[in-house]
Amino acid sequence: MKFRIEELAIPETVTDDWTEMVRVRNDIEALAVGNRDLAIEPDELLPHWLNPSEPKRLLVARVDGHIVARGIYEVSLEDFDTTAWLSVEVLDTYRRSGIGAALYDGLVLWARADGKTVLQAYVPQKASDTDDVIPSPTGFGSVPRDSDSTRFLLERGFVLGQVERMSRLDLPVDPGLLARLLSEATDAAGPDYRIISWSGSTPDAYLADLALLRTRMGTDAPSGALDADLSVYTAERVREEDRLLESSPRVRLTVLAQHIPTGEVAGFSELSVPPELHRPVSQEDTIVLTEHRGHRLGMLLKVANIAHLERERPGHPAITTFNAEENRFMLSVNEAVGFVAWGYEGGWRKEL
Repeated sequence: MKFRIEELAIPETVTDDWTEMVRVRNDIEALAVGNRDLAIEPDELLPHWLNPSEPKRLLVARVDGHIVARGIYEVSLEDFDTTAWLSVEVLDTYRRSGIGAALYDGLVLWARADGKTVLQAYVPQKASDTDDVIPSPTGFGSVPRDSDSTRFLLERGFVLGQVERMSRLDLPVDPGLLARLLSEATDAAGPDYRIISWSGSTPDAYLADLALLRTRMGTDAPSGALDADLSVYTAERVREEDRLLESSPRVRLTVLAQHIPTGEVAGFSELSVPPELHRPVSQEDTIVLTEHRGHRLGMLLKVANIAHLERERPGHPAITTFNAEENRFMLSVNEAVGFVAWGYEGGWRKEL
């Protein structure tokens, strides 16, 4: 099979090539996880690729002029960060033809040129009942040994470093259950904490708080045997990323927990809501800072934002989320609300 590998420049606005690339992305992920819950529209994805704080490059493979595969390269701007994040995705019909290998080799060349010494990748997979698995080094979760992606990574020297669970919550949540969980979590948190919520961009008063929370996502969230993301956020970076995301038709719903006696931020949770009601909502970052844990703030943030969604944007079929399998506290929160597992994602690492 004849194919051509080329870099696809990231456009300032949606183009035909960008639209075709996103369609290929959606088709590959649907095959990997068994449904289209993770599908995204071209104008929703583009703002994330225009973020100068998270530079990305894109290789595509073409057969007869059509995009059939893609390779993603992403790095941090931090001088001390030696890690490159990679992804190689090939449409099922075009696998085992050398396309994936060619894309991978191109991404590795970029990593070496940038002086990166560690490669990492997350790969989603359907839930499987096979006994032939590779267990996570964290002691929680596993991935099937005999899948295309596992074989591809093992052949290139990658080692499994973590497993994440993909979960889905059917909406609407029973109002009685939601009210009970919210009441119990509010009582457990006590009068020292309050919840603040907003839609869209971060209010100026909370830009510094969001910068701290996003920075701590890299240090406080479990990363297994993977290298943690130690990127440092500033209020200006939060403002700039908000500005970029304003061009997306999706709406972000945010709730923030604040410790009233000190004014300190304690945690936050975000939902990304597509404009069409038939599409699921995506649960983005959720974190409670280590020094504020033990007050059921994780549950409080989770159910407060679900209630926020039902007030602001009701009618969506579900919420999807990803959590490290070793993050048993957040998984127990999700399970209490009604989330159920529908797939897994392996986090892989290789030293160059």
